Amino acid sequence: MANVLQSSSDGQADKQVGLRDLSEPLIDHSEGQLFLSETFKIIVEEVLCKGTDVTQKVCDWKEPEELAWLLDLELRATGEPQHKLLERVKDVAKYSIKTSHPRFFNQLYGGVDYHSLAGRFLTEALNTNLFTYEVAPVFVLMENEVLRGLRQLVGWTEGDGIFCPGGSTSNMFAMNLARYQLFPEVKSRGLWGLPRLTVFTSSESHYSVKKGAAYLGIGTDNVIVVKVDDGGRMIPKDLDEKIMLAKSQGTVPFLVSCTAGTTVQGAFDPLDHIADVCEKHKLWMHVDAAWGGSVLFSKQHRHLMKGVDRANSVGWNPHKMLVAGLQCSALLLQDTTNLLRRCHSASASYLFQQDKFYDVNLDVGDKSVQCSRKVDCLKLWLMWKAVGSAGLEERVDKAFIHVRYLVEEMKKREGFQLLHEPEFVNVCFWFTPPSMRGNEKHADYQERLAKVAPVIKERMMKQGTMMVGYQPLGNKVNFFRVIAFSPLLSKKDMDFFLDEIERLGNDL
Repeated sequence: MANVLQSSSDGQADKQVGLRDLSEPLIDHSEGQLFLSETFKIIVEEVLCKGTDVTQKVCDWKEPEELAWLLDLELRATGEPQHKLLERVKDVAKYSIKTSHPRFFNQLYGGVDYHSLAGRFLTEALNTNLFTYEVAPVFVLMENEVLRGLRQLVGWTEGDGIFCPGGSTSNMFAMNLARYQLFPEVKSRGLWGLPRLTVFTSSESHYSVKKGAAYLGIGTDNVIVVKVDDGGRMIPKDLDEKIMLAKSQGTVPFLVSCTAGTTVQGAFDPLDHIADVCEKHKLWMHVDAAWGGSVLFSKQHRHLMKGVDRANSVGWNPHKMLVAGLQCSALLLQDTTNLLRRCHSASASYLFQQDKFYDVNLDVGDKSVQCSRKVDCLKLWLMWKAVGSAGLEERVDKAFIHVRYLVEEMKKREGFQLLHEPEFVNVCFWFTPPSMRGNEKHADYQERLAKVAPVIKERMMKQGTMMVGYQPLGNKVNFFRVIAFSPLLSKKDMDFFLDEIERLGNDL
């Protein structure tokens, strides 16, 4: 400090400035708290009021160049006045997609739960790291309790688990754990001494299975794709045959990654039958239930995951169907041997000292490959406390009711064609404009049909009336996938959806 203060020709002046700087905080609390208060007003008005109002737009679409100009994205050397910053905050809210809007049908997340949102605000304000009990005592205990509650729904009285930064990471963790259990030497010696390992998953599983294989050095060529039936469910017989074939070719099968609620069709793999195959071949069974796991809250619909209790691991994203808010992703394990910690630990002595004055098993950070780990349990805990398991069950059941209504109404209208009867709350369909009806046998029909969904999507985005996704699948050309689960939905929104598809596409 002395060298810094004396670096100027006027050392005394510098010294005075330095002392004044040290005696006063850099941040003005009163000014900062006023800014925060005004920001919250904008959040409530623009995001939570307008953003959930069906008379308001889901999105205010702008092309990238115009949007960048409107937001004034440039970062400058000097700060800007508070009133300008509040204008920027309002612009961010205005031009962002309103994912809480009842007519946001685009993704496997959406809607809003206000208790969960309060938990998210509190999490951000407390700004702690969930790796040791000393810096996150409340959340270490809370995470353990939430994970215990989720495991009970799976059917396990004991086990382990951790919150992960997304379902893709949960799937990768499961893959890493399965490999480590079979070949613990991989942690220290790496890949060079391992045989060729193979993973098995369905053709409609999440792409993170292949990403995980690439990331962990297993290789995407060693992800064996298992056939699915017409509804998108893995065929256990084909799984068994492919495992036997892989063994005959000298590879070592070690993991089957099933899906409970596929991304596009919402299909549930037959877990009980797959568990039989896994037990026969002594393979780790992982269930990616990121999307479909929440049916476990419902007595009426939990049969879709019959056999999940026989799995070794389950990934579950409450930020999806339960509306816990991004991100909230749990990896659950049946293991009671501390496999998670043994596989991922590095035992950093500056964090995980073994002579602490409390039970060091409460320092959960070494269960993760992360060091910094965000608190993701509070939002789910607070919501669960507020509405109870019965309230979450009601949300799941209501989503199925909305889907049944939507499908029934769809069948009454011309131009709507389902891929199949939905098993879950994904409704996949084509819309055929009047000009194409009756022309199904024409040579260019499929090519023309493939162009319908993208045009309708562009129109709805630019008009801001709603959002719904589309995609091709295998040899099926572009079709819509509407996701109906937000607790803010009503039958009016279902009717509006069908009317709007017709309005936007009838002239094509």
